[in-house]
Amino acid sequence: MKLLEGKVAIVTGAARGIGAAIALKLAEQGAHIAFTYVSDSSADKAAVLEAEIKKLGVNAKAYKANAADFGACEILVNDVLTNFGAIDICVNNAGISKDNLLLRMTAEQWDEVMDTNLKSVFNMTKQVIRPMMKAKSGSIINMSSIIGIRGNAGQSSYAASKAGIIGFTKSIALELGSRNIRCNAIAPGFIETDMTHYLNEGEAGKAFLDKIPLGRFGKAEEIANTTLYLASELSSYVTGQVISACGGLNI
Repeated sequence: MKLLEGKVAIVTGAARGIGAAIALKLAEQGAHIAFTYVSDSSADKAAVLEAEIKKLGVNAKAYKANAADFGACEILVNDVLTNFGAIDICVNNAGISKDNLLLRMTAEQWDEVMDTNLKSVFNMTKQVIRPMMKAKSGSIINMSSIIGIRGNAGQSSYAASKAGIIGFTKSIALELGSRNIRCNAIAPGFIETDMTHYLNEGEAGKAFLDKIPLGRFGKAEEIANTTLYLASELSSYVTGQVISACGGLNI
């Protein structure tokens, strides 16, 4: 028996990187996968991922949807319920960074990061809790960041959005625990993805690496493994928590 046999999961921002790894990992354990992408340039990758997931013997569907748009999230969740019949797991993974020193940061840059990283978590959680409450079961997993805990120069908007996710997660866990709905967050450290290619470049990458007790950058699959734990009954008594998957950077 697979850990997520017959469950239905939504994963936002899953055309590549950590999101794609999560979608595949949950599918390997029997979950049907609905996942989102936002740009036309990601359509081909989304189609490839959808086909790859279906080869695992589960249902999958890619949706072009902007998690930062409340109305789009309402439509998305209604479509997923129509196509899949339930929503058991919601992984709020969509995120961007617009790094800049505060002196140079524009209001538009700040708003874009907040909308994509933090407002999207509200938008999706607001929509999925109704079917979860009806089922008296559910797991919501929000992707924060070690930067939301530690902060980082030049990333004030990103840090603020990811710190906000932690506060939101703990509050929702308190609100929905009596309905058997769990809400947890993951705070990845420096993970090798398309977004973090700079980690392997020159002195900047070495400076990051020197701070990590395990002595290496993380892999997307390792974040997917943490997500699987929180999505499954292995974590049935875990809610309101933040798991730092960071190689010890947060010690």
